[in-house]
Amino acid sequence: MGESLAAARPTQADRIAPRRETAVGTLVRQLREMIAAQGLRTGDSLPTERELSERFGVARNTVREAIGALRAYGVIDVRPKVGAVLINRHIEAALDVFSFQLAISAETFRDIQGFRNLVEAGLYDLLAPGVTPDDLDLLDALTDRMRDAATVAACADADFAFHVRLIELAGNKTLKDVYRIMEPVILRLMLNGKAGQGRTLAVESHRQITAALRRGDRLAYQFYMTDHLQQGRLFIDSLPSGES
Repeated sequence: MGESLAAARPTQADRIAPRRETAVGTLVRQLREMIAAQGLRTGDSLPTERELSERFGVARNTVREAIGALRAYGVIDVRPKVGAVLINRHIEAALDVFSFQLAISAETFRDIQGFRNLVEAGLYDLLAPGVTPDDLDLLDALTDRMRDAATVAACADADFAFHVRLIELAGNKTLKDVYRIMEPVILRLMLNGKAGQGRTLAVESHRQITAALRRGDRLAYQFYMTDHLQQGRLFIDSLPSGES
């Protein structure tokens, strides 16, 4: 009798048995796996609700709920006439923080230039194998745009586009996202250094950097990139201590 009662009692394993995955939960997992497997990036669109319903063999309501869950996670956004689009809300939040930092110290600028030097002067081995003449022509075009810009702000925008293009050619998406986060601060630094002689120096540096890539000269690339970023630090050093 005692044995039969003991056998009837729920065991510890019974009490902590995992709950079965819901249909929506299963689809959310499958959608995340699909995004990873297809290498989808920020800005790419997901298939339509109907296509997802047919692909995974679930009802349209299940698809709608799974899309809603991914939207709540900050993975996708649903846009009129476009549908579900991959986003990165964490990056956007970081951009907002930087955009509202109106008072940035000269020390912060110096730290950022030091970081940029570590990154950009070390890009050569990532750039050299895949860079094409068309890529280098685009870098020259961005330098021309910087030289011919009608305003200091437009000149700074072209300068930033040149450096971001180098990051893109290196093929490192994480670095590109980091530069997007730092964009408001880097642009302020570039604005400080583009009046008068600063623009002429920066244009010449860009020409030398691109020419070094054309020649396949690693040492020249590293030298001219380091020298270019050092020029920016000179403009920082001319600012008073504390806030810029």
